[in-house]
Amino acid sequence: MTTPDPDGLLAEQLLRLTRRVHRIQKRHLEQRGLGITPAQSRLLRTLAHYSSPPRMADLAQRLEVVPRAVTTLVDGLEASGKVRRVPDPTNRRVIRIEVTDEGRKALHELRGARRSAAEEILAPLTDDQREVLGGLLDTLVDGAPEGERHC
Repeated sequence: MTTPDPDGLLAEQLLRLTRRVHRIQKRHLEQRGLGITPAQSRLLRTLAHYSSPPRMADLAQRLEVVPRAVTTLVDGLEASGKVRRVPDPTNRRVIRIEVTDEGRKALHELRGARRSAAEEILAPLTDDQREVLGGLLDTLVDGAPEGERHC
Protein backbone atom coordinates (compact mmCIF):
# COMPACT_ATOMS: atom_id res chain seq x y z
CA MET A 1 0.00 0.00 0.00
CA THR A 2 1.40 3.42 -0.92
CA THR A 3 1.49 6.42 1.37
CA PRO A 4 -0.67 9.30 0.14
CA ASP A 5 1.33 12.21 -1.27
CA PRO A 6 0.21 15.29 0.73
CA ASP A 7 1.32 17.73 -1.99
CA GLY A 8 -0.44 15.67 -4.64
CA LEU A 9 -3.64 15.67 -2.58
CA LEU A 10 -3.41 19.44 -2.10
CA ALA A 11 -2.83 19.95 -5.81
CA GLU A 12 -5.92 17.86 -6.59
CA GLN A 13 -8.00 19.83 -4.06
CA LEU A 14 -6.86 23.12 -5.61
CA LEU A 15 -7.76 21.90 -9.10
CA ARG A 16 -11.19 20.74 -7.93
CA LEU A 17 -11.80 24.07 -6.17
CA THR A 18 -10.72 26.01 -9.26
CA ARG A 19 -13.15 24.02 -11.42
CA ARG A 20 -15.94 24.58 -8.89
CA VAL A 21 -15.26 28.33 -8.77
CA HIS A 22 -15.37 28.53 -12.58
CA ARG A 23 -18.61 26.53 -12.75
CA ILE A 24 -20.32 28.65 -10.11
CA GLN A 25 -19.13 31.94 -11.63
CA LYS A 26 -20.27 30.82 -15.08
CA ARG A 27 -23.71 29.93 -13.70
CA HIS A 28 -24.03 33.32 -11.99
CA LEU A 29 -23.00 35.06 -15.22
CA GLU A 30 -25.57 33.09 -17.21
CA GLN A 31 -28.31 33.85 -14.67
CA ARG A 32 -27.79 37.57 -15.24
CA GLY A 33 -28.19 37.13 -18.99
CA LEU A 34 -25.19 39.25 -19.91
CA GLY A 35 -24.19 37.13 -22.88
CA ILE A 36 -20.54 37.32 -21.81
CA THR A 37 -18.14 34.42 -21.61
CA PRO A 38 -15.79 34.08 -18.62
CA ALA A 39 -12.87 35.09 -20.89
CA GLN A 40 -14.74 38.21 -22.07
CA SER A 41 -15.55 38.98 -18.45
CA ARG A 42 -11.85 38.83 -17.60
CA LEU A 43 -11.01 41.17 -20.49
CA LEU A 44 -13.66 43.69 -19.41
CA ARG A 45 -12.40 43.59 -15.81
CA THR A 46 -8.84 44.11 -17.06
CA LEU A 47 -9.90 47.07 -19.20
CA ALA A 48 -11.51 48.67 -16.14
CA HIS A 49 -8.09 48.86 -14.44
CA TYR A 50 -6.59 51.13 -17.11
CA SER A 51 -6.81 54.91 -16.73
CA SER A 52 -6.83 55.33 -20.53
CA PRO A 53 -7.71 52.91 -23.34
CA PRO A 54 -4.91 50.32 -23.71
CA ARG A 55 -3.45 48.87 -26.89
CA MET A 56 -4.36 45.31 -27.86
CA ALA A 57 -0.73 44.29 -27.22
CA ASP A 58 -0.94 45.70 -23.68
CA LEU A 59 -4.07 43.64 -23.03
CA ALA A 60 -2.47 40.47 -24.41
CA GLN A 61 0.53 40.95 -22.15
CA ARG A 62 -1.59 41.71 -19.07
CA LEU A 63 -3.84 38.70 -19.71
CA GLU A 64 -0.84 36.50 -20.61
CA VAL A 65 -2.38 35.39 -23.90
CA VAL A 66 -1.42 35.72 -27.56
CA PRO A 67 -2.61 38.90 -29.33
CA ARG A 68 -4.95 36.88 -31.56
CA ALA A 69 -6.88 35.73 -28.47
CA VAL A 70 -7.44 39.36 -27.46
CA THR A 71 -8.62 40.20 -30.97
CA THR A 72 -11.23 37.43 -30.78
CA LEU A 73 -12.43 38.60 -27.35
CA VAL A 74 -12.58 42.24 -28.45
CA ASP A 75 -14.51 41.25 -31.59
CA GLY A 76 -17.19 39.60 -29.46
CA LEU A 77 -17.41 42.44 -26.96
CA GLU A 78 -17.46 45.03 -29.74
CA ALA A 79 -20.28 43.19 -31.53
CA SER A 80 -22.35 43.38 -28.35
CA GLY A 81 -21.54 47.09 -27.86
CA LYS A 82 -19.50 46.67 -24.67
CA VAL A 83 -16.20 47.95 -26.08
CA ARG A 84 -15.08 49.93 -29.11
CA ARG A 85 -11.84 50.29 -31.00
CA VAL A 86 -10.49 53.84 -31.03
CA PRO A 87 -7.48 55.24 -32.90
CA ASP A 88 -4.44 56.22 -30.88
CA PRO A 89 -4.19 60.02 -30.88
CA THR A 90 -0.42 59.98 -31.45
CA ASN A 91 0.02 56.97 -33.76
CA ARG A 92 -2.57 56.22 -36.44
CA ARG A 93 -1.34 52.64 -36.79
CA VAL A 94 -2.23 51.81 -33.18
CA ILE A 95 -5.75 50.86 -32.09
CA ARG A 96 -6.84 51.18 -28.49
CA ILE A 97 -9.77 49.50 -26.75
CA GLU A 98 -12.28 51.55 -24.81
CA VAL A 99 -15.16 50.41 -22.56
CA THR A 100 -18.55 51.81 -23.63
CA ASP A 101 -21.46 52.80 -21.39
CA GLU A 102 -22.96 49.39 -22.12
CA GLY A 103 -19.66 47.81 -21.07
CA ARG A 104 -19.68 49.76 -17.80
CA LYS A 105 -23.20 48.49 -17.08
CA ALA A 106 -22.00 44.96 -17.80
CA LEU A 107 -19.04 45.47 -15.43
CA HIS A 108 -21.44 46.48 -12.67
CA GLU A 109 -23.47 43.30 -13.27
CA LEU A 110 -20.28 41.23 -13.43
CA ARG A 111 -19.20 42.50 -10.03
CA GLY A 112 -22.56 41.45 -8.63
CA ALA A 113 -22.30 38.01 -10.23
CA ARG A 114 -18.79 37.50 -8.87
CA ARG A 115 -19.86 38.64 -5.40
CA SER A 116 -22.83 36.22 -5.46
CA ALA A 117 -20.57 33.39 -6.61
CA ALA A 118 -18.06 34.15 -3.84
CA GLU A 119 -20.82 34.19 -1.24
CA GLU A 120 -22.00 30.78 -2.44
CA ILE A 121 -18.50 29.30 -2.40
CA LEU A 122 -17.57 30.73 1.01
CA ALA A 123 -20.94 30.03 2.67
CA PRO A 124 -19.74 26.92 4.58
CA LEU A 125 -16.88 28.86 6.24
CA THR A 126 -17.02 30.76 9.52
CA ASP A 127 -15.63 34.29 9.73
CA ASP A 128 -12.47 32.94 11.38
CA GLN A 129 -12.01 30.34 8.63
CA ARG A 130 -12.49 33.02 5.96
CA GLU A 131 -9.79 35.14 7.59
CA VAL A 132 -7.37 32.19 7.67
CA LEU A 133 -8.21 31.31 4.05
CA GLY A 134 -7.61 34.91 3.00
CA GLY A 135 -4.14 34.85 4.54
CA LEU A 136 -3.29 31.52 2.94
CA LEU A 137 -4.52 32.70 -0.46
CA ASP A 138 -2.42 35.88 -0.17
CA THR A 139 0.63 33.71 0.46
CA LEU A 140 -0.13 31.46 -2.51
CA VAL A 141 -0.91 34.34 -4.87
CA ASP A 142 2.21 36.28 -3.89
CA GLY A 143 4.40 33.16 -3.98
CA ALA A 144 7.63 32.52 -2.14
CA PRO A 145 10.49 34.99 -2.57
CA GLU A 146 12.90 33.96 -5.33
CA GLY A 147 15.61 32.77 -2.93
CA GLU A 148 13.17 30.59 -0.96
CA ARG A 149 11.66 28.62 -3.84
CA HIS A 150 12.07 24.86 -3.72
CA CYS A 151 12.37 22.58 -6.74
